[in-house]
Amino acid sequence: MKKATGWKLPRLTTKLPGPNAKKLVGRDAKFVSPSYTRSYPLVAKRGRGAVIEDVDGNRFLDFAAGIAVVATGHCHPAVVSAIQKQAAELIHMSGTDFYYENMVELAEKLASIAPGKDAKRVYFGNSGTEAIEAAMKLARYHTKRDKFIAFYGCFHGRTMGSLSLTASKSIQRKGFGPLLGGVVHIPYPNPYRDAGGNAEASTEQCLEFLEDQVFHRLTDPADVAAIFVEPIQGEGGYVSAPAAFLRELQRICRRHGILLVADEVQCGMGRTGKWWASEHAGIDPDIVCVAKGIASGMPLSATIARASIMNWAPGAHASTFGGNPICVAASLATIDLIERKYMDNAARMGEFVMQQLADWRERYPIVGDVRGKGLMIGIEIVRDQNTKEKAPELRNKIVDRAFHKGLLILGAGENSIRLAPPLVIDEEQAEYAVRTLGECIAEVQRSR
Repeated sequence: MKKATGWKLPRLTTKLPGPNAKKLVGRDAKFVSPSYTRSYPLVAKRGRGAVIEDVDGNRFLDFAAGIAVVATGHCHPAVVSAIQKQAAELIHMSGTDFYYENMVELAEKLASIAPGKDAKRVYFGNSGTEAIEAAMKLARYHTKRDKFIAFYGCFHGRTMGSLSLTASKSIQRKGFGPLLGGVVHIPYPNPYRDAGGNAEASTEQCLEFLEDQVFHRLTDPADVAAIFVEPIQGEGGYVSAPAAFLRELQRICRRHGILLVADEVQCGMGRTGKWWASEHAGIDPDIVCVAKGIASGMPLSATIARASIMNWAPGAHASTFGGNPICVAASLATIDLIERKYMDNAARMGEFVMQQLADWRERYPIVGDVRGKGLMIGIEIVRDQNTKEKAPELRNKIVDRAFHKGLLILGAGENSIRLAPPLVIDEEQAEYAVRTLGECIAEVQRSR
């Protein structure tokens, strides 16, 4: 392992986990909820840019970005400055009962960058699941309908309403029933696995299932308030819906008066090289849900809807902490940085990484598929390229080996690796990550 100084590349000085990390992991096991999922024993202490330092002084190249959250990197000086300045002026006032300027400023900015030309209004929450819950309530309130449609493989959150939509892993739902009624799940197009790898056929199959099976046999479209869709499924394995599918889904929604809700919590805020993954398909969702990358790590979410749809009455929905002044200040700084340079960098670096991965199916027999947009890239690990049998245990070994080489990555779906670094990475960091990940895949491949 090449050692590096500074805050650019990994620098490992102890066996992992180090002694201080081991102690803290032991304390965590006694007092912290066991429901959290930890892929490896990283105990973070500080971060700069795309690098994390642990409690033993080891430094790691972060290609997870706090689960696609720290879009501008860890502790970007402009974001830190905005947080510090706001904390010295006003920490909390509750936008549900009072007014403050930066909350209005952020709403104006989000409305201006949201897809479509119609006027928008914005509701603020604290997390992605809250943005989804708000969208569910708003859809029912506006349409006076009570049914929802979501997709297999989707992840929309873990609170009871959003969990009723979520269908990525059974463990996320086990023991929490009965969940919200009136939710129907349908297949999500996966060109790699459906219809012999034919994106057009995959699109047709899923849309036919919606119209021929769901609308004709299960739920009249006149009862459906909204269809929730991730333009790129996150926990589902970083699977991109074909553009034709999203456009036709929007057409179906408009024909039946169903609201189309785009869950852009993970794929939005410049990660794909555009503000919204929806833009790659040219669609104009009725509601957009955003969180994660919106405030560089501060807890904030937004539900953005057409002004004509967000017509609920005062008191219908609110949040004490949603739109907190400090989080809003961090978001305004984040959006400015993304707009001025990091969205373009995400597009450029995403293209660079995909070029580096172009021949991985030929080089590595356990790599089944490489896909993505911008800096949202998925690598599917299989036992055999012909059968496409999923190999989650091999994926997990790759993720663990990467950690021990100083590269932080996470799994997605059953058997995919996600690459979702901060949008600030450069070519040197991208090359290092690709080279290191390639080494891990080769090692696991030889040892199986």
